[in-house]
Amino acid sequence: MTIQKSDKIWFNGQLVPWDQAQVHVLVHALHYGSSVFEGIRAYATPRGPAVFCLNEHLDRLLGSCKVYRLALPYSKDELRQAILETVRANKHQACYIRPLVFRGFDTLAVDGTSCPVEVVIATWEWGRYLGEEGVEQGIDVCVSSWRRMAPDTYPAMAKIGGQYINSQFIAMEAAENNYTEGIGLDINGYVSEGSGENLFLVYQGALYTPPLSASILAGVTRRCVITLARELGYEVREEFIPREMLYVAEEVFFTGTAAEITPIRSIDRITIGQGRRGEVTKRLQERFFAITSGEAEDKYGWLTYVQ
Repeated sequence: MTIQKSDKIWFNGQLVPWDQAQVHVLVHALHYGSSVFEGIRAYATPRGPAVFCLNEHLDRLLGSCKVYRLALPYSKDELRQAILETVRANKHQACYIRPLVFRGFDTLAVDGTSCPVEVVIATWEWGRYLGEEGVEQGIDVCVSSWRRMAPDTYPAMAKIGGQYINSQFIAMEAAENNYTEGIGLDINGYVSEGSGENLFLVYQGALYTPPLSASILAGVTRRCVITLARELGYEVREEFIPREMLYVAEEVFFTGTAAEITPIRSIDRITIGQGRRGEVTKRLQERFFAITSGEAEDKYGWLTYVQ
């Protein structure tokens, strides 16, 4: 999905023209993946654009910086205001928001802690990550041959740029085999997540999702879906999921900021359920989009209005 340029990018405390947000070719992050980031969405509502789960995303960003030993030069409130300022400056009604914290130019030693820490906030208009039709009709995915990282190799709970090489392998393998997305297994062969999405399945009436210990990102949308599912009366189990359980599930779907809630209609060319979006997925989508659109009461305080 090609990114459409916006007018401004927030770069180290200032709004600069999109094409002027540049770095040196020897920045540490370019060579070693020494960055952390977030993916956030702002939705159009009757009250104007509203950022979804802004505080939760910023908490995860700060947590990723702490894990990776990145000394963030701005407070949570300063970043919060900068995000809202950038959305306003670009006059978005709905958009994707990408805060990025990275090690800049000083040394190309593997230990880059002497490098300055730089911060970027970019926003652009972006549609459905896995396709408009996929939200209703479902998508075709595969189980990847690439495993997710083992404990004590990478910190899966942190959203660190360099770790997404693993995700790229999963996504590229899926695309090469004509699938929309791939699913990675953990080091023990249990279901982990997609290349950039958490995963849920419905089995015998209960909702299952892999636990944090299955090498998954602690997804913000994942947490919201668990909340909404319990609100709707579904039993939610965070348990290790064997691969074969994917094939016999009544429903499977991805969640994420980019993916939102996207149903899966087949895995490894095996039809899931009826081969289309199931009733549980539909109910969760309807509840989720009612809140993000401002049509339903935001009783969980997930929306931060830009104006």
